[in-house]
Amino acid sequence: MSATESTEGRKEAKADIEQLSRSWDWHVRRKAAWCPDAPAAVLETLSRDPNQWVREAVAGNERTPAAALARLAEDSSGYVRAAVALNRRATSEILASLAEDEMVDYDSTLQKNRYLVKESVAKSPNVGPETLASLACDSDEHVRAAAAGNPLLSPESMGRMVRDVFWEVRNNIAKNPSTPEELLLRLSGDQIMDVRATIAKNPRTPPAALAALAGDRSWEIKEALAGNASLDGSILAELAGHWSWMVRAAVAGNPNTPAGTLKLLADDPDQSVQKAARSRLR
Repeated sequence: MSATESTEGRKEAKADIEQLSRSWDWHVRRKAAWCPDAPAAVLETLSRDPNQWVREAVAGNERTPAAALARLAEDSSGYVRAAVALNRRATSEILASLAEDEMVDYDSTLQKNRYLVKESVAKSPNVGPETLASLACDSDEHVRAAAAGNPLLSPESMGRMVRDVFWEVRNNIAKNPSTPEELLLRLSGDQIMDVRATIAKNPRTPPAALAALAGDRSWEIKEALAGNASLDGSILAELAGHWSWMVRAAVAGNPNTPAGTLKLLADDPDQSVQKAARSRLR
């Protein structure tokens, strides 16, 4: 395709988006607002749309002009404000103002209200350290859990949150790629199995914690551990003799499993384990 043809194609696409943005159907206007190639002028116009779902789409579009994004941060709809908080172009100043937003929405699965805007701010890669530290101490457990998973969270906040009463907070600390090894070691002894399983899967978990988890009574923990690419070959060889075929299959799929162990698993009574081991040997 020549440069001229490429330019003409972009012009046609821009014209199509502009046409969609003028549709009487708000679903069509929302589609235009979500488009990653939407012109700034179109997004500016749609940011004032009477339909909140169109404005929400604009608030989530990373091409939305800064002025329009700042205005949408004060929108009457909490869903729009939450979309602004999730936008990667939202500034730390905008996020600081939204961190105090009390908008809630009912979560039918949990049968409780969720602070959608606060949770969105807590997840943002642009949130300021003071704002994030404040959200990490929020009275709502789901806001704290959202903050616990943010890689920008300070080690000091993490150290406090490994003792949080809400298990999802501790679980998100276990997943966080910035969590210090000493905290991962502490969480390896958590009373909640899901937290220990997360630690068992984490490739950053220190060897001492992985070795301790190899002695866990739960086969689910051992299955999670057997899939960890950082696990020592001797532990994998030990897990290869576990009674659960799911643990043995995880061992067979681990890139660190020694060839000798794989050869043994290639003749395993379970066909799934055999298949996984033979595939690795090939």
